[in-house]
Amino acid sequence: MSKMLYIQTSGIETPERLYAPFILGMTARAMDVEASIFFMIKGITVMKKGESEKVKIGSFPRLSEVVDLALKAGVKIYVCEQSTQLLGIPRGDFIPEATIAGAGTLNDLALDADSVITF
Repeated sequence: MSKMLYIQTSGIETPERLYAPFILGMTARAMDVEASIFFMIKGITVMKKGESEKVKIGSFPRLSEVVDLALKAGVKIYVCEQSTQLLGIPRGDFIPEATIAGAGTLNDLALDADSVITF
């Protein structure tokens, strides 16, 4: 099975950049492609409990709805452990579906992926 890795470095302060990895991840899953999103640097703010509910742009649904659809489609979500330390956000502040992972996991995901896209 093919694999896609999306890396999200943009956070809540740039809401227009937040929908793409979830929509592309769902599209990949519909194409029978494994999809993972790795949140790092400011991107981890998107996965804090309650934050995606605050994002809604234009006629798009609330970001939390898109996140839920992506999870139901089988998109895997990772939050960078080093970024949690960098920004001082406790591990327990993130949605339960997110896996806290380190740099080694990111490297493994990238090496295994057929394609990597960064936002």
